[in-house]
Amino acid sequence: MTGMEPLILFGIILALALNFVNGLNDASHSIATVVATRALSPIKAVLSTAICNMIGPFLFSTAVAATIGTAIVTRSALTPLSIVVAMGASIVLVFVATRMGIPISSSHAMVGGLLGAGIGASGFSAVILPGSEVVFQVFFSACIGAVAGALVLAIICAAFEGDIRLGILLGGVCGAGIIIPVLMVAGVLHIQGLLAIVLFIFISPLIGMTGAFLFNILVSHLIKHSRQNRAKRIFQPLHVLACLVQATAHGANDGQHAVGVITALLLSSGFIMVFDVPSWVILTSAIAIGLGTCFGGWQVVDKMAKEITKIRPYQGFCAATASSAILVLVTRQGIPVSSTHAINGAIIGVGATRGRNAVQWEVVREMMTAWVITIPLALAVSWIGYLIISLGLSFL
Repeated sequence: MTGMEPLILFGIILALALNFVNGLNDASHSIATVVATRALSPIKAVLSTAICNMIGPFLFSTAVAATIGTAIVTRSALTPLSIVVAMGASIVLVFVATRMGIPISSSHAMVGGLLGAGIGASGFSAVILPGSEVVFQVFFSACIGAVAGALVLAIICAAFEGDIRLGILLGGVCGAGIIIPVLMVAGVLHIQGLLAIVLFIFISPLIGMTGAFLFNILVSHLIKHSRQNRAKRIFQPLHVLACLVQATAHGANDGQHAVGVITALLLSSGFIMVFDVPSWVILTSAIAIGLGTCFGGWQVVDKMAKEITKIRPYQGFCAATASSAILVLVTRQGIPVSSTHAINGAIIGVGATRGRNAVQWEVVREMMTAWVITIPLALAVSWIGYLIISLGLSFL
């Protein structure tokens, strides 16, 4: 036990560093729209969202932490060495992406890191895979949702004089994704662990896009006869409030990555006997993500706030509200999702209400590519890193 203590301490420091770079990259998610619409100055936006990121983990359960620590790889694969390697790979990827201005998911970098190190430690049997019956239920539900979504969104667009063809396309794609969390909340589908994480790579931006698209159409219809200055006075404070809620939910979801990893580290080393999160772990993790948010990821902010599409205050409110609702929902379900995906999907949704050409689809494709490759890339880096380090240790 004594010989392992330096490694455990190093692992805890790495986990807190992961939360720091999480806040560094993910600072953009909560403040991108308020910066774009000038609802808050950048300094005020960063400080207020940092505080909310710190508060978030104390307002929600530790379900996300439990998923990170128990539902991705088997307990036997979570050794102190594998956890340290997983965190190291995640930190490197998130830091490099932040420097390049690419809004990748630190959630998925962590998941990929755990998978790669777990496979390196115990082989492919370490991965906790879903049963075939659950996979079939998800596929069947998605098909039903696609048909229903296309019909509903086409009717709504026609009623509010929106783009009907775009509505059918979005409805079909988004209906397939929206029905999954609806059935999960209703208790019909029971999806956990790795399957839920992979599904929500696609579901969270789809829900954000659809929710923001519909909400934007409704709000724009309600204020179409209002003066622009009056609408701005109404929606600016609402927009700020929605962003603060989003930041709180982000802290409760992404802020629990380090919580889950540190607790798994303590469990694997024998410092605790069951997966029960200590209070000091929640506190230190919250402080780390808050500090990271204060430093901000301004290149990522610039890409999200300016390059995807131009947004007005009421559209920023619609985007922030839609993404906040997603983060609160999935956090209560214990699913570690990417707030990057949710808010980007919502920004795309409000932009799409002005037509296809209002969105810079090249920027969107660049970001989506980063989303898809994050878990496989983190898995490969972590797996190779584990093999190299374990081989080096064998010669000592």
